[in-house]
Amino acid sequence: MSDNYVLVLYYSRNGHVKKLAEEIAQGVESAGMEARLRTVPAVSAVCEATAEDIPSSGDIYCTEQELANCSGLLMGSPTRFGNMAAPLKYFIDGTAGLWANGSLINKPAGVFTSTSSLHGGQETTLMSMMIPLLHQGMLLTGIPYSEPSLHSTTRGGTPYGASHVEAENLSSDEISLCRAQGKRVAQLAAQLNGAQ
Repeated sequence: MSDNYVLVLYYSRNGHVKKLAEEIAQGVESAGMEARLRTVPAVSAVCEATAEDIPSSGDIYCTEQELANCSGLLMGSPTRFGNMAAPLKYFIDGTAGLWANGSLINKPAGVFTSTSSLHGGQETTLMSMMIPLLHQGMLLTGIPYSEPSLHSTTRGGTPYGASHVEAENLSSDEISLCRAQGKRVAQLAAQLNGAQ
């Protein structure tokens, strides 16, 4: 049985994806649902490298149980050559147990990203993050064109999910789309939980 929260799971190296996650969390909470912000640890090419179980600052690391028990998921990553960053992929790759027992089936999910340039692979990164969520049986949701900021944005924001171009602070359109996506996933999660 799910708890009544939307998990906002992200990896952020330079803080841009974290800013998106915080705006998305505001959208979730505007719909009356708890937003639980969680991150994942970095991965290292050094075999002996280890990290503390709790980061020294920022949001705490996500557990597999928190993912299993969420009512909905919003997942974000910076773009790495048109794909999600390795730390987030590493975490997701470790969730085969959730796939085997169907923990995430029929839960709404969305994705978000940040790139260093306008054509830096936002849409391919968003699509790459959707693939494992589809395998988990989640119900993917994007941002519909009924959102006015999707028509006026000149930087980030796609129908596949919220996004940001790192050149500057989040634009008003990017913020609006983050909040709309968070609110939409929260509303869907509430509707689906009410139907169970």
